[in-house]
Amino acid sequence: MSHYHACVWIDHREAKIFGIGIEDINETVTSNTHDTHHIHRKADHVRLGKAPLDHAFLKEIADRLEPAKAILIAGPSQAKTELADYLKQHFPAISARVWGVEPMDHPTDGEVVAAARKYFRAADRMHG
Repeated sequence: MSHYHACVWIDHREAKIFGIGIEDINETVTSNTHDTHHIHRKADHVRLGKAPLDHAFLKEIADRLEPAKAILIAGPSQAKTELADYLKQHFPAISARVWGVEPMDHPTDGEVVAAARKYFRAADRMHG
């Protein structure tokens, strides 16, 4: 990925990484190869009923984000914050380049790219 900006859309099954240039995009898709299953929980248990993301899956995403200078993480539920927390703990240099973590349900690829471009246009002005 040779783009300045990168947007990761992630859920518990897959991650889509978009390298976003002014006029072009580069997409890679990473699937979580470990079985993602629903965990049954007791009524007084606070965590959601999803198994945490696999560290090998998260590391693969981190490796692909290494060249990006500005990163937006998006997705539904907890997956986006799990990735952000993983990067902060294991890859602080990449984490420092995460400009935002945004909720985004299940958009099309075009909708992800459009939202990321809009986000980065505004963020570029703030980050100089």
